[in-house]
Amino acid sequence: MLALDRGPYSAAMHAFAKGLPARPKAILAVSAHWQAHLPLGITTGESPGIIHDFGGFPEALYRLDYPASGDPSLAGEVADLLARADFTPVADPHRGFDHGIWTVLRHAFPNADIPVVQVTLPRVDPARLAALGQALAPLRDRNVLVFGSGGLVHNLRRVDWDAEDGAVDPWALEAEAWFMERLEGGRREELFRHRELLALSSLAAPTTEHLDPLFVALGAAAPGEALTTVFEGFQLGSLSLRSLAWG
Repeated sequence: MLALDRGPYSAAMHAFAKGLPARPKAILAVSAHWQAHLPLGITTGESPGIIHDFGGFPEALYRLDYPASGDPSLAGEVADLLARADFTPVADPHRGFDHGIWTVLRHAFPNADIPVVQVTLPRVDPARLAALGQALAPLRDRNVLVFGSGGLVHNLRRVDWDAEDGAVDPWALEAEAWFMERLEGGRREELFRHRELLALSSLAAPTTEHLDPLFVALGAAAPGEALTTVFEGFQLGSLSLRSLAWG
C-alpha cells in the first residue's frame, strides 16, 4: 500500500532523491521479493516492466506502472563483478521488477527515467551477502545507486490491522533499536550474528529475506561512511519502514 502513499514516507523518498549529490546514472537493486539459491539472476531486458506480485489489494494498485528501462550494458558489468566474487550470474531477459523495487522507486524517482537492473537476493549468510555488496561497490564510483529493499522488522503474523497511527509494539521498537545501535556503531560482526545475539531476531525476522538486503547495502558502503536515516516509522504496529542511506 506504500505505493499509493502521498504522505511523509513519499515526501522523504522524494527529498532523498533530490538531495543526492548527482542524479544516478542507473540503479542496481536487490529485493526481498526475488530471492533464490545460486545462480543469481540479473534482469537484462531493455524494458523489463513490473510485476504485480501480490493479491487481494485494492484495484488501484494493479493499475500502477513504473516503466523504467533496463540497462543491458550495466547488467553485463554486474555479471562480470559477480563472477569475480565467486557468485554465478545468469541473464534473465524476461524478469520484471517486483513490488519491492517499484513501490519505493516511484516515490524517489517518479518519472521512471533512470534505468534499473535487478539482481537476485541469494540465500546465503549475512557475511556472504555483505561480500555481494562489496563486489557491487565499484558501481558507485560510476554514479550507480545500489539499492536494497526490505525491512529491519518484518513479521506479517504479528501485524495489527487495527493499530492506531503511530502505535508500535514494544518488541518491534526494541529489535529495531538493536539493529540501529550496531549499524551506527559500525559493529558489522554483531549484525552478521543477529540470530545468535538478538533474542528477538526470530520475532523481528521469522524468515530473513526482508532483512537480508540490509547486508548487501552494508557491504556496498565504504568503511566509516556516514549513515543517514531517510525515513523513520512503523506500519500496522510492527512493520519497520526505516530507510537508510550511506554516503
